[in-house]
Amino acid sequence: MRARLLILASAIGMLGWGAVLPYQYAYAAETREWGALVAAGASSLFAVGALVAAPIAGRLSDRFDPVRVAVVAQLIGAAGVGSLMFVDDPTLFLAGMLVFGLGLAGAGPAKQVLALRWSSSDDRRKVFAYKFTGEALGMAVGAFIAGHLVDLGTADGLDLGFAMAAAGFAVSTAIIALAGRGPRGARAIEPGLETSAIAADLRAEDARDAGTGAPRGVVRAILTTPALRWTAVVTVTLALGFYAQFESGLPAYALTVLDVDATAIGTAAAVNCIVIVALQVFMVRLTARYSAPSLLMAVGGIWVLSWLVLSAAPLAPGVASALFVMTYGIFAVGETMYSPVLQPLTAQLAPRGMVGQTLGTITALQTSFSAVGPLVAGVMLGAGLADLFLGAHVAISLVAVFAAWRIKRALAASAAAGAPGATEASVAPEASARSTDAPRAEPPTTPVTIAS
Repeated sequence: MRARLLILASAIGMLGWGAVLPYQYAYAAETREWGALVAAGASSLFAVGALVAAPIAGRLSDRFDPVRVAVVAQLIGAAGVGSLMFVDDPTLFLAGMLVFGLGLAGAGPAKQVLALRWSSSDDRRKVFAYKFTGEALGMAVGAFIAGHLVDLGTADGLDLGFAMAAAGFAVSTAIIALAGRGPRGARAIEPGLETSAIAADLRAEDARDAGTGAPRGVVRAILTTPALRWTAVVTVTLALGFYAQFESGLPAYALTVLDVDATAIGTAAAVNCIVIVALQVFMVRLTARYSAPSLLMAVGGIWVLSWLVLSAAPLAPGVASALFVMTYGIFAVGETMYSPVLQPLTAQLAPRGMVGQTLGTITALQTSFSAVGPLVAGVMLGAGLADLFLGAHVAISLVAVFAAWRIKRALAASAAAGAPGATEASVAPEASARSTDAPRAEPPTTPVTIAS
């Protein structure tokens, strides 16, 4: 029940992304006549806020109750985006967008930790998959509603979007707080999960809070742990290979190179969301028997296929719009495989006592490189280098395939050496539950309850 409430809260919390971000550039640059510099600066500051907040929130989620971290972060985000309704100065607008980014990204690692705590090893992929689907649906609903009600011809025309974002944060916060009610946020560890890195992390919290030695720095841990290091590479390359271009690079390519109608962009975004919603349940069942690295290799391959289809669009102008829309649908198939896998794998590989910090740091990496993506696309497409734009993203996607293969090799080496948690991470969850070869620190027991 808690996991379902978290999925609902995540979906509602993303209404603001869809209601504000697609329209804020035109609103700042043209409606308020603050110019392109302020509009671009607002997007950059939003990304900076996300980059700063994610690792800090991850660390706080390791040290304190993640329910409280998520609640505080989302209330900060609600205050930031809500204040934009009353702003008439570009400096205050930039500050509000910064706080909006802080709140939105700050809640992310805390909700990821909660998804881990409120799910069993058997349904963890499902919870992350449905959480991702809910967020995608929330963004789409927010953008759809705002698209019909926002009026960028007046100075207060985006106030409805700001209000929708603030209300979404507030309702999401209330749902998370309700789901987190209990004796000091106690959480149960299911039988059979006691040997996992996640369970070890939960047990380590009490020891750390009692004053034991601090764990290694999370950045150093990522750099010195091969599987984690390649997981970071996969995260960055898959983000650059699609997510960094979803809102700006791909639409700009469609308009400037393919010369398609602007409605095709909206259709493509809708198709992307529809495919995710339609396939997610089926894909969770289909991919349950495969290991996380193998699935990430498949996602990289799907990214490569998508860019190759997009590269063929200029050769067939008559069906360029259809190929562009189809590309978004192909990307969505990869997203349904990506969403249930990457964050649970990252948490599985995280050092003891540092699950939140690791998730936050990986998220910050993804955010920072995603923020660079639109700038790179703008430079390439502005200079008429469309072929370089396409070729670079095919190459980036191939790097993602290679990095996922290296994760698989690293996990196999760890499993051969008897490293705790390596076997669970390198095979599908169901196979892991059945395995008798996985290293076990203790036999399964009755459920253990650990207080925060």
